[in-house]
Amino acid sequence: MYKPSFSTFETLYTNFYQKAFHFTKSYVFDDLIAEDIVSEALIRTWEQIRREDVRKPDALLLTIIRNKALDHLKHERIKEEAFNEIRNNYKEEFDMRISMLEACDPEDIFAAEIQQIVEDTLSTFPEQTRLIFEMSRYEYKSNKEIAEKLGFTVKNIEYHISKVLKALKISLKDYLPLFYFFFFFK
Repeated sequence: MYKPSFSTFETLYTNFYQKAFHFTKSYVFDDLIAEDIVSEALIRTWEQIRREDVRKPDALLLTIIRNKALDHLKHERIKEEAFNEIRNNYKEEFDMRISMLEACDPEDIFAAEIQQIVEDTLSTFPEQTRLIFEMSRYEYKSNKEIAEKLGFTVKNIEYHISKVLKALKISLKDYLPLFYFFFFFK
């Protein structure tokens, strides 16, 4: 019966650790991962030696290291593929946002459809409220200027404008980003 020359784990470790570590690191490129793989492989090799005759412990150790390194690299490849897919999805979404902004032509923003919605919504208000809103948003007059011109308080002007803005917000819900840009930020 063959008796291995390794009477202790320390002997096995001393004889193979450095070679096994450098071999493993040459594939996984990470010291800590290489250390983990080699340590686990040495323990499994030692357990195998203690259970049965192992004529070539170095071949057994190399096989265990190879399998563990392969498992690690395959797992890393799967993670990398998932990361790339996420990155590609983000890039597509990012490119779509860029193309949408590039296609956003300020001249087309008040296209007939949007203009019609605005006009229809404004037509539901009394003439005075429409006038106040149009002076504010189309003529770019301040609330104070409108109040002085029409003989109202600034609070009254603010009230009329806010009523129209609330109604437009509902009417233009499909165009909300543009609505905020053109009507809320003055």
